[in-house]
Formats: sequence, C-alpha cells, structure tokens
Amino acid sequence: MTTELEKLDRGEWYHFLDAGVAKRKARAAQLCQEFNAIPATEPERQTAKIKEILGSTGQNVSVQATFNCDNGRNIHVGENFLSNYNLTILDIAPVRIGRNVMIGPNVDIYTVNHALSVAGRRQNLAQGHPVTIGNDVWIGGKVTINPGVTIGNNVVVASGAVVTKDIPDNVLVGGVPARIIRPLSPDQEEA
Repeated sequence: MTTELEKLDRGEWYHFLDAGVAKRKARAAQLCQEFNAIPATEPERQTAKIKEILGSTGQNVSVQATFNCDNGRNIHVGENFLSNYNLTILDIAPVRIGRNVMIGPNVDIYTVNHALSVAGRRQNLAQGHPVTIGNDVWIGGKVTINPGVTIGNNVVVASGAVVTKDIPDNVLVGGVPARIIRPLSPDQEEA
C-alpha cells in the first residue's frame, strides 16, 4: 500500500494531516524555533543551524531570523545565498535556489496546493509542486512565489509581486500577478 509520504514525494494528491507528514513538519518547526532563538550577534551559530535545517547549501549562506519551513530537507541553496528577515518556505516539494541569490524581507515561497473542490478540501488533500529559482536573482520584499514556478537567471522580482507562472531569464518583473516590466542585460551597469 502506498503511504501518504510516498504520494507526496511523487507529486500525487496526499492527505496533509497524515502522521508522517505531520512528523516532518514538526521536526522542521522545532529546528526553525532553535534557529530563530539564536541571537543575531552569533552568525556562526545561525549558519551552522541553517545548514542543519536545509537539504544542501553552498558556501557563504546568510539567513536572518525569522525563518520558517515545512520540511527543510527539500530546500537547496547555492553559493552566496542571502535572505533577509521573515522568510517562509513551504517546502513540501523541492525548492532549488541557485547561486548569488538575494531575498528581501517578508518573502513567502510555497510548493503546496490544496484541492479546488469542496470534496477534496474536506478530505484534507494537497499536492506539492517544486519551485526553482535561477542564479543571480534578487527577490524584493513581500514577494510571494506560488507552487510550480520556475524563475530564470538574472531576474529581479520587484517588491510586493505575486509570481504565479514561470519567469524567463534576464527580466525585471513586478505586479499582481507578476508580469515582465522590461528586459535586463546580464552585464548591465547601474545608471
């Protein structure tokens, strides 16, 4: 018989109140509480704890408290990752973040969707969809990234944007829902 965790890991509909799913979330919540309790004056301890929480990291990882996630092991970040205050990643499905990525304050990244039907919601059904963020990306404050989205390389997501679909390389996006504002050159200098 297929377990709810196996369904979740295969991207199928799963029961989100399942004991195995709840155990994953409880572990992540405990580790996040431990991370968030570390004083900001102890960045080495913060880095060690965030590396314990996340599935994998590159060198030079800096995450500011508060940080919350659903699993942690599904989050993979590259070299030179910087996150400002209040990052939430619901990582029921994998979240892969490239090199040289900066995330502003109060950003939410979601990989879980609930059923649209009344019957599905009453059955507590959910489904995970991975999120991928490329290299050299800056995500402004209060951005929301929805399940299943891929963000390309050299992208800037303006503050307050809600990303509902894939974003190609080399663009500035903003708005609700996010749309392309203008192209960006990979070697563009500030004006």
